[in-house]
Amino acid sequence: MAKEKKIVLKEAEITNNCPECYNQELILTFYQKHTLGAFFHITTNEVTHEIKCKKCQSVIYPVSWTPDIERVFDYYNKLVTPDRSSIRFTTLFFIVLVLILCVVAATVYFYLEGLI
Repeated sequence: MAKEKKIVLKEAEITNNCPECYNQELILTFYQKHTLGAFFHITTNEVTHEIKCKKCQSVIYPVSWTPDIERVFDYYNKLVTPDRSSIRFTTLFFIVLVLILCVVAATVYFYLEGLI
């Protein structure tokens, strides 16, 4: 079963007021989704974000953003450069592939020699 993992791309401390507790310590974090399996590692183009208050630990959703938070978010969103989407195969994939090719080659060899 493949696991989905969020890798942190960029984390920034912003000094806007929290809509919940009016503290000026917020953390803006951008994540990129990676899928990890036994045979492959997939990097996707999907980038997500989260704004969290350091004091009250509440997540600030876009509904409650102030115009200042939106402006800062737009600025940092332009700075984020995600990794290219790609698929990397693991060593286990290549071992299984070589074993399957060896079994097929041996079967064809024995069939041509008339041993099967």
